[in-house]
Amino acid sequence: MAKTPIESLTILTDIVLPGESNPLGNLFGGELLARMDRACSIAARRHSHAIVVTASVNHVAFNNAIPVGSVVTIEAKVSRAFKSSMEIYVDVWIEDRKSQKRSKVNEGIYTFVAVDQSGKPITIPQLTPETALEKERYEGALRRKQLSLILSGKMKPADADELRKLFIG
Repeated sequence: MAKTPIESLTILTDIVLPGESNPLGNLFGGELLARMDRACSIAARRHSHAIVVTASVNHVAFNNAIPVGSVVTIEAKVSRAFKSSMEIYVDVWIEDRKSQKRSKVNEGIYTFVAVDQSGKPITIPQLTPETALEKERYEGALRRKQLSLILSGKMKPADADELRKLFIG
């Protein structure tokens, strides 16, 4: 039975401490990646109800620095489910200390695979997007997957139907 993205929503909120910062007083990129990976892992597990492993970090944008003392909120949810793999989109927000308004500072796209106890991929539920943003991310996920498969030599460009539609129409 298909699930919706909101069922996998994972929100992690934390504060940036001095020991997690670089010499400029901003959160280490690797620390942010680890936090994003944890949130994505939980979202993938919520969708699949299985053991999940990180297959790839497809995209990360470090658009803005995150200063020490910042309250950071990481929101992850499944954007598309394939046979055993899932694309998880993750948004990173910080709160302004005075106004408490949130602003998006970073984002990423991860791929996780659901596996059994022996590490073999298992079939997972499909995903039914509901909101406009969920539908946009869902549609883009297939193009991103096809591009990744082409770049890794696992798919011939002629077989990438969704990508061809972008160029041929």
